[in-house]
Formats: sequence, structure tokens, C-alpha cells
Amino acid sequence: MCGPFGAVKEQAAGLYAQAMAERGFLTVAFDPSFTGESGGAPRYMASPDINTEDFQAAVDFLSVQDNVDPEKIGIIGICGWGGMALNTAALDTRIKATVASTMYDMTRVNAKGYFDMEDSADARYEKRKAMNAQRIDDYKSGSYALGGGVADPVPEDAPFYVKDYHNYYKTERGYHVRSLNSNDGWNVTGCMSFMNQPILKYTNEIRSAVLIIHGEKAHSCYFSRDAYADMVKDNPYKDNKELMIIPDAVHTDLYDRMDVIPFDKMEEFLCKAME
Repeated sequence: MCGPFGAVKEQAAGLYAQAMAERGFLTVAFDPSFTGESGGAPRYMASPDINTEDFQAAVDFLSVQDNVDPEKIGIIGICGWGGMALNTAALDTRIKATVASTMYDMTRVNAKGYFDMEDSADARYEKRKAMNAQRIDDYKSGSYALGGGVADPVPEDAPFYVKDYHNYYKTERGYHVRSLNSNDGWNVTGCMSFMNQPILKYTNEIRSAVLIIHGEKAHSCYFSRDAYADMVKDNPYKDNKELMIIPDAVHTDLYDRMDVIPFDKMEEFLCKAME
């Protein structure tokens, strides 16, 4: 399991791993390439291709362990890694079940902005122009400019989701010294490749079981609602797909709220999928 986007394994992914281990699963929470304690250079880069490969590498590792049944491997992705998990499920036939929690489609938000408010060729052109100019600056300086993590302090007129992230990443609730969201953020150009890469293109070809979970009041809920609709459209294997909306929950409630995250449902879903 992995996520959220810009987080480290000691945050939400580790909490999920511990909770599922207590329910009898063998679990692995990992840092994505170029972040946290994972290897790779340059640091603080993201890639729809490499980050999907990160999940596949975890499946490789699990598949050869003596105490693992390779026919009963599932993945859990949180926030931005929820989208990566769905992409992995569409690619990797070894995966028997996938859970995407409080999911972000990172390709959509990078290409179109929040709530698709920057969805025009001109807006994307200006983004590309600015990031390509930054690439030249980075090359000249020999280092990568950081984009900044979660805003701190938060302006009074900031959108709720900014305050929601601050309440997790900038407080004792979720702060971690290696977390990009808690500190100086990704490289300015770190997510550039997401703009041309619709990672959810083939999710309606996923045959294995998928559970998508989201909070009803999360600013990001539209990602999961749309992803689920696309996944089951014209998919002859839609009967093992589920969308679960948690009443009154916001985005970060599914990071660490043990009274909100539906671990019992996840256990039931994964066990049924592995039968």
C-alpha cells in the first residue's frame, strides 16, 4: 500500500498497513521512488509510469516470499496513489483486488486543475511554458527548484481543502520530516509528465475486484465518482466493482480517522476477492 501523494510510509500508508495486519493480512507500506527512504535521483520527482511500476515491484517482492500466496495479493492506494493503484490493476493481472481510498486522479488534476477549472488548451499551454522555462533554470543552476508543500500559515480566504490538508500535514496529527506535503514539496517540474498521461484510460478493462472509497464531503469526491463510472462502463467484469461513499467525511478523514476509515469493509471485500 502507498499514499497519499507526497506523503511517506510513516503517515497514512503505515497506519493502513498496521490496521490490516491486525486483521490478519501480511502488509507492506512503501515510499515511492525518489521520495522518503526510497532510492532514485533526482529527488522529489513523480511519474505515472514509474509510480505504477512501484506498485508492481511490491507485487514482485511479495510474490516470491515463502509466507505469501501469490494468488492472493491485493493493493491499497490512498489519495494520489489510489489513482496509481487503479492504473496498476489495469496493467498487472497478478493483482486479485484493489482498494482506492480518497482517490485523486493526478493526471486529471495536473492537466485540468482543481474541479477542472483550467481545462483549456490555452491554460495547459501556459503551464507547459512555465515548467519548460523552469527546466532551463534548473539546468543552469544544477539543482531543482522546489514547489513548496502545504501552505503554512493558511490564508483566511483559502479554500477548505487547503485548510483540510494543513490540519493533517502541518500539525501533530500527520506531520513528518520526510513528507513532501509536510515540508518543501515536489520539484516545480516534478509532476510535469502527468499532464499528458491519462492513467485511468483502461480501467474499464480491469477484471479483478475493485473497491473505491471516498468521503461524501471531500473536495476530491468527484475523482472517485467519475473513476467508478468509467470503470464499470462497458465492462463485462463490473459485478466485482464497488463504490463506497462515507457520509459527512472530508478528504483527510480517510488518512487517519480510525472511526471513519471502513477497515471492516475493506477486510470483508479483500477476503471475498481472495476466495
